[in-house]
Amino acid sequence: MSQLQPWENEEYVKYTLWFIFACVIYSIIGFSWGALMGGIHEFRHFVDHRLHGNLIVRAHTHINLLGWVEMAIFAAVYYIVPRLVKRPIYSLKLVKVHFWTHNLGLIGMVVFFTTAGLVGGMASTEVSPAEVEALVKPWLRTMGIFGSLVLLANCIWAYNIFMTCRKPK
Repeated sequence: MSQLQPWENEEYVKYTLWFIFACVIYSIIGFSWGALMGGIHEFRHFVDHRLHGNLIVRAHTHINLLGWVEMAIFAAVYYIVPRLVKRPIYSLKLVKVHFWTHNLGLIGMVVFFTTAGLVGGMASTEVSPAEVEALVKPWLRTMGIFGSLVLLANCIWAYNIFMTCRKPK
């Protein structure tokens, strides 16, 4: 029995398209977020002048880079590489794990970067910088855990692509 071509495997096509759909959704969120930060004076002032308000900018940056840009790259590489090497992806299961792990990690990063920025920014008018640091630290630790999930997802992707590209025995 012959192996399916990448474009014949419905699950593989579905997940490749999901990377594209995620890219589009994250781009709309990121572009809108940027427009709000630039267009609403109070919001711009908050992120520019409050202690840790810049963490909200980092959340926006990560939505754009890890959501919009990386998801587009993942979809393109998943589409191109099997055609280039003329064989299916090494592991469809790893594609699925990559998709869900990356999205969970990214959403967690954005939520906790934003929360840390809001907590720090609002507290900075009421308490000392040292107290603000103490308030923000747990949120940033949690964000780091989700960031590690994104790193893990990227390593899964790299392994899957490497194994697809290597010459078979």
